[in-house]
Amino acid sequence: MHVREVDPRDTTWEQDDATYRACFWDRSAKAADDYEVTGADVDEVLAWARAKAAETGSAYTLYVRVTDEGRPGLVRLSGVAGDPFA
Repeated sequence: MHVREVDPRDTTWEQDDATYRACFWDRSAKAADDYEVTGADVDEVLAWARAKAAETGSAYTLYVRVTDEGRPGLVRLSGVAGDPFA
């Protein structure tokens, strides 16, 4: 992990409401269930994702949905990185 102090003026926008994508990986069935989550902060979504993964016995990946030059994309926040079926 690398930590450095930054100037808070180095960004041009911020958004208070985030859209999250949670993907739950069932490795035995090689299948995934995806959910979109809004109206919650990251701590609430992480707690929900961890509880659901424990309840279902699946692995999970939590993303925040972002837009770059008008194209939607995902930034991983927690959980499995890469292809969980590899």
